[in-house]
Amino acid sequence: MDIIGKKYLYFAISLVIIIPGIISLFLFGLKLSIDFTGGSRITLSYPNKVSNETVKDVKEIFNSEKIKTSTVETSERLVIIRTVPLSQKQHSQLLSAFSNKSKDIKWEQFETIGPTIGKETTENAIKAVLLASILIVVYIVWSFRKVPKPASSFRFGVCAIIALVHDILVVIGVFSILGHFFGVEVDSLFVTALLTVIGFSVHDTIVVFDRIRENLRRLSGISFDKVVNESILETLGRSLNTSLTVVLVLVALLLFGGESIRWFVVTLLIGIISGTYSSIFNASPFLVVWHEKFTKR
Repeated sequence: MDIIGKKYLYFAISLVIIIPGIISLFLFGLKLSIDFTGGSRITLSYPNKVSNETVKDVKEIFNSEKIKTSTVETSERLVIIRTVPLSQKQHSQLLSAFSNKSKDIKWEQFETIGPTIGKETTENAIKAVLLASILIVVYIVWSFRKVPKPASSFRFGVCAIIALVHDILVVIGVFSILGHFFGVEVDSLFVTALLTVIGFSVHDTIVVFDRIRENLRRLSGISFDKVVNESILETLGRSLNTSLTVVLVLVALLLFGGESIRWFVVTLLIGIISGTYSSIFNASPFLVVWHEKFTKR
């Protein structure tokens, strides 16, 4: 199996997946939850499936209390309303209004986050992703400092980050599309999942890189691209089996884990599948491309 020989095909597949997400990010951005924007979110539960008439009634109650709604979304028997930050008095008034409307309506969730906290959450999320990326490069450069020629530890670190950026763009791009067309919000759990994906992606990449380092010593008479291809094939089964076990667990969580962690699990699923692909078909082939360009120069 000549993976390195078809490296540009795999790069093209990655671009086909990433480009629609990047376009969506520029056009629509991400649909941020109140964790980032600030505001109040109320989740109401109904005994039967929510209809358009139910949504109309909900909006009328909010209008009667002179509270402007940002969005009103439905999911089976749930109605999720987002508003500006509500005071405790407004909360009590709404609770009374819905209780008077029907005893069957239940308040499943009510949370309020101020705009200052939302801004801090956004800044901390960006800092966490950047810091993780920098520390990964430093760690890989240090760990691979004695790698035999013609490779270099710096190249290993940069190629790992390229694969990592690939996975981040895939996940963020998909959620930009989901947010625009299906109203899926990005919350603090999304950042947690993204950091988990970063760790998993780099872990998988380092396994392949470590085998390349070993084979550079063992197969000293073979060209660099063949050493890399051989290393990928030797670790291919391990990478696929490791990812498959994680994917099976996540699928089970997606089916039986409930509404609250659904999109957290979806984020992990997309990221881990992308991370497995990038570790095999992007990170190591980039090493070969870099080596080829350096050798020609």
